[in-house]
Amino acid sequence: MNDVKDYIDYPENVKKYDTGKLPIRQKFFFTSILYLASTIAVSTIRGGSKMKKINMEGLKPPYVLLSNHMQFVDFLIKYKATFPHRVHTIATLEGYYHKPWAMEQIGSICKRKYTTDIGLVRSCNKVLREFKDVLCIYPEARYSPIGTTSIIPEVISQLVKRNKVPLVVILHHGNYLRAPFWDFRRKRKVPLYATMKQVLTAEQVEQMTSQEIHEVILKEMQYDEYTWQKENNIRITENFRAEGLHKVLYQCPHCMTESKMNSKGIHLFCEECGKKWELTELGELKALEGETEFSHVPDWFEWERANVRKEIENGTYRFEDDVRVYTLPGAWKYYYMGDAKVRHTIEEGFVLEGTHNGEPYRIQRTPQSLYSLHVEYDYCHIEPIDCFDISTLNDSFFCYPSKENVITKLCFATEELHKIVMEKKKRPKK
Repeated sequence: MNDVKDYIDYPENVKKYDTGKLPIRQKFFFTSILYLASTIAVSTIRGGSKMKKINMEGLKPPYVLLSNHMQFVDFLIKYKATFPHRVHTIATLEGYYHKPWAMEQIGSICKRKYTTDIGLVRSCNKVLREFKDVLCIYPEARYSPIGTTSIIPEVISQLVKRNKVPLVVILHHGNYLRAPFWDFRRKRKVPLYATMKQVLTAEQVEQMTSQEIHEVILKEMQYDEYTWQKENNIRITENFRAEGLHKVLYQCPHCMTESKMNSKGIHLFCEECGKKWELTELGELKALEGETEFSHVPDWFEWERANVRKEIENGTYRFEDDVRVYTLPGAWKYYYMGDAKVRHTIEEGFVLEGTHNGEPYRIQRTPQSLYSLHVEYDYCHIEPIDCFDISTLNDSFFCYPSKENVITKLCFATEELHKIVMEKKKRPKK
């Protein structure tokens, strides 16, 4: 039998993309085009869009710009807000799909999801030290699944500290409510509001430790879209507002069954026990009969996370499934690799095993090496259904499970396993 490989042997004509390629400086022509296109697009948003700038007077690049991430419109608002300065954005390879030349021309920096890439540091340093431009990072590295802050890695604060540049944060509101990740194709009429704030000057950065900078980032990046909706009395009246919510609220708090939740119209319901909840115009959940276990949507989400954590801690967590696999070695085409088997365990993390052209392959990402999981609801580039992606430095493996409504739990398990590993590493040795 052939040796098992930890990569796919592609034919020579398959074009791969070099994610270690250094960025080129954005020409002002493209800066102007981005500004004009973004201004026009943002002006067409139903409900309008406003931004407030705080402590930004006189600030010029270089600086690091952090932004929360909820929909594509985030990019447009950013380009409009930063004009006339050049902005170089860290983008994942899927963002380059069918348009690598355009992404390179606007100075983007390419990476694969949730991988540790030394070349990325060189690219960031080039933008800040040589180009002296704005470096934009979406530290959550994904669209928000539930309208609250996701994991932010500490490496961001280390980058800011090394380069001794100001730190600016854009915090978007309304973007998630307008087009939630779990039903992004249909837009709700929601006003958009953002703040652009210089949270640390270069002098403050120089005097602080990277841990202190990280604490500032965590504080300034906190948001909760459902709380913001209620505080601002924003009513979402669309009759489909709850459709897709079962993809993130996958476990029934009444009967505890997983993956049997569903949604239609303004209702969320369990197909196992029949309990039903309404998502009100103000974004609150209300049981039609009996107790309302969670009226605040993110509370239900975090309850599910806590249940996954318990499974890991008591040693019962394990996931196995048959998956259809597509890969993205370059930026031009997804390749179908056929069926494979995936397992996710406490000890090994993710292991993907399959065969391509008669040769077996085995891809592994350990709990320590993967702090979150790239999941997609209704993925637009391949099959319009839910999937997850396991990336290495050279390839991305998009896996379509045969089991239904499991990817949110996989994401929880990935994050909690990584937290447990890192907590153990930080404990003082006896």
